[in-house]
This record gives sequence, C-alpha cells and structure tokens, in this order.
Amino acid sequence: MTMEKKKRKAIILLSGGLDSRLAVKMMLDQGIGLEAVNFVTAFCTCTAKSSCKSEARKAAEEYGIPLKVLNATREILAAIRDARHGFGRGINPCLDCRISMLRRARAYMQQSGADFVVTGEVWGERPMSQRPDAMRTIERESGLEDLIVRPLSAHLFEPSLPEREGWVDRERMMAIEGRSRKPQIQLAAELGVNDYPCPAGGCLLCDRNFAARLRLLLDEDPEPPLADIQSLKLGRLFISSSGRKIIIPRNEDETRRLEALAQPGDVLMSALSAMGPTAVIKGDADDAALAEAAALTARYGQAREQEKIMVGWRRRGEESGEEQALEVTGADGWRLAKTLRRL
Repeated sequence: MTMEKKKRKAIILLSGGLDSRLAVKMMLDQGIGLEAVNFVTAFCTCTAKSSCKSEARKAAEEYGIPLKVLNATREILAAIRDARHGFGRGINPCLDCRISMLRRARAYMQQSGADFVVTGEVWGERPMSQRPDAMRTIERESGLEDLIVRPLSAHLFEPSLPEREGWVDRERMMAIEGRSRKPQIQLAAELGVNDYPCPAGGCLLCDRNFAARLRLLLDEDPEPPLADIQSLKLGRLFISSSGRKIIIPRNEDETRRLEALAQPGDVLMSALSAMGPTAVIKGDADDAALAEAAALTARYGQAREQEKIMVGWRRRGEESGEEQALEVTGADGWRLAKTLRRL
C-alpha cells in the first residue's frame, strides 16, 4: 500500500498586484494549500478606491484562500529609527522593512502550521530589496533561509528546501527577471489570470518631500499618533517662524480629512467672512504661529485680495468655548507664503 503524499501548506505574501496573483495561481495549480498575508502601512501611495488591502481581499476571494491583514506601520517606524541596512533615495529602509514583514510572516507560518513562505518577488524588479544579495540577507535575517519559494524567478535562485524535497515542482516555475512587466502579462494570459490592477502605487517613504515631513515629525515625537502621520500626506506644510507646523489644505476633501485627523490641542482656523480652507496648526501654537497661520489661511481663501480679513480659530478639544478671532491683512499672507519654510 502506498502512502498518500502529504499536502503541503504555505503562507503567501499577497499585495493584490499582478506578481502576487500569479504566485497564488502557480502554487494553487500545484496543489499547495495557501493562506495569504497582506501588510498595510500608513506609507502606501494607493488610494482608498483601489487600496492594497482591497485588492488583496479581492484576489483572496477570487482564489478562495484565507487572508490575514497586518498593519506594519510601527515596524517601519522602528526600522527608520534604526535602519541597519540604510535608506534608499528618501527615508525608505527597504531591506529592514522587508525583514520585519517576513519575520511576521514566519511567525504566522509557525502559528498556522504552514511549511514555507511564498512571495511574488521578481529578481531585479526593485532596486533595493530584490537584488540577489539583498534577498539573501532578507532571508537570513528574517529566519526564513531556505524556506522562501519565489515561483516567478525560482530558476534564478538555488533550489529552496520545498523545491529540493519535492513539495513544489521546480520545473513548473519561471525565470523572470528585471523591471519589464511583459513576461508577467504574458504569463497571466497563459494562466487565465485576469482583472488584475495596473502597476501603480508605491511607498511614500521614497518621496523626498514626504521624507522631509516625516523626519521633522519624528524629531519631535519618535512614536507619533498615526493620525499625525496621515496628516503629513495632505496640504501645504509651512513651518512658522517659531517652528510650529501649519497645514493648509488644497481643497474641500483635504479640509475634511485634516479636520478629522486633528488631535487634541491642535488649532483649527478658517476665515469668518469668506469661503476657504480650514488650516491646522499642529500642537501647542504660540502667538507667532497663530498670526502667521491666520495670514496664510486668508491668503489661500476667497478673501485673499481684501485688505483686512477676520480669521477665527479654536483648539481641538475645546470646541465648546467661544471661538477666537484675529484680524490679518492679505498682503501678510502673500508675503509669508513666499518667505516661510515650506515642506
């Protein structure tokens, strides 16, 4: 009597993009049981309408596999504070970030009784984290050495344990490399993988402007509230002459979002006699910051050409008190918009 071959189980990192969807399909076609993990952070550039989490859920539902969503923002902040492997062009600790995520994937693998981890990584597709030497470092420091299967580029690596042991068929995997998406698109057509999102998105930590904003915030508070990080994505950020952060939203949507993200003690400010933005001063605003923020609020509102403009303000958490007001000139707002430091 022959013993039935044990069905192997893997944890797959699922972003919902084309590469990870292909990896899912290739493993399912080999009879591998899958559970998916999707990592979300405050630094993703995707939109609410097409977020990484929503795309991952859509893919998981399509292929009928369980999905666990994990927030990795705090791990990334820790990596920024101690980037053992350095940064990219902004404040992006790509290797440390990847190591932390795969450590959590390893813990989940052990918790769920899975045998190995699968990723949609492609040799050479990302300049920092998908170089061969970087990938070996990530494997070693995450504790997953010899336990990662990369179906799209398997033939460019030494066989992993699951390949050597025959848990997966190496011959049914690929040797894709580089940044072109053509091989993946062709493979998708062959495997019947449809309705995948167009390549887009990325990480705000690679953006130098956002990196400068985040560095400023982390210098003030190494463990900032998530709402303060989210606020950095919005509006025009000015630094008052006394060092306070003044955020001027660009449109109604940003105004609503900034108001919702304002923390207790933040100042909300808007012109009293004309339409315009609701500016936010982060933290304890002094007289200089109040006067400068009021002038900037007037500058970006519909009363910008008036000589005298009344601007009201209140502190978040003190809304029941009487709103206070400052009189400013349009000229001051125009001048400050040009002279204050802006990030």
